[in-house]
Formats: sequence, structure tokens, C-alpha cells
Amino acid sequence: MCNRTLEVRRVSSTVGDSAQATGTGDRLGLKPGMVVQELGWDNDTDDELRVAVEDCIDADMVDGDYGNVVDAVLLWWRDDDGDLVDGLVDALTDLVGGGSIWLLTPKVGRPGTVDAADVAEAAPIAGLSQTTTAAVSKEWQATRLVAPKTPA
Repeated sequence: MCNRTLEVRRVSSTVGDSAQATGTGDRLGLKPGMVVQELGWDNDTDDELRVAVEDCIDADMVDGDYGNVVDAVLLWWRDDDGDLVDGLVDALTDLVGGGSIWLLTPKVGRPGTVDAADVAEAAPIAGLSQTTTAAVSKEWQATRLVAPKTPA
């Protein structure tokens, strides 16, 4: 369990959003020492979620210029960000085999909402399978995408 995520829970409980921040890193399968790449950051991203992730991995997230393999990618994506397939393929660039892409999209009814059908259509075109979707903050939801396992 990510101990620092618990600190975020205590802080966020004062603002009434503890259920969303509680164990975010754990729910995303993140552990201390993992290298997590963040793509698509903008002014509307959830800073509390970002802090919870960085506390969980006990490091700063890296950006698109990192140039080495990463264990997971957090891809912030809005409806007007362009072609989702291209965004997902770009997110695969540094991802280690067996790693996950967490596609973070605004929740339904929020500005920039991405239709679930668009994600379901784009994932296989990019060579990914959708495994789960979860609410991770007041404004954002996360969809886990992985490359299908190939037979050995």
C-alpha cells in the first residue's frame, strides 16, 4: 500500500473528496520505484491526483522527453485533443512490455468528455485492450489499456 496516498486521503477528507483520492496509486497498480510517464498535462488536470501518484511511486513522473522505458503511462485526454489512436500509439513509445496506459478522460458531463465508444474503438486499432474503468477524482475517470499478451 502506498503510505503517502494515505496522507493525501487525510488532506482531501477536509475538502470532501476522500473517496476519490483514497488509494488512487494502489487502484492504478502503482508501486514505489515505478517509472510513470505523464502525457497530455494541461491546466485542467487534477493536481491532487498527480500528487497521489507521485507520492505512491515515491518519485516525480517523467514527461515525453524521458527517453527510457517506463512502467506505466498516465495519458490525460480530452475530446478536442486530436486523434485518440495517434495519442495511444504515442503513449506506447516508451512503455515496457506488460506495462499499462491509464487513459484519463473527463467524466461524463464535464467539458472535454470522451465518449466511451471512442475509447472502445480506438484501443484495438492502437493494439491495446481495455481492461477496466474507474473514477479517480471528482472530474476525471481512468481507463486501463494494455497490449494483449502474445502466445509464447
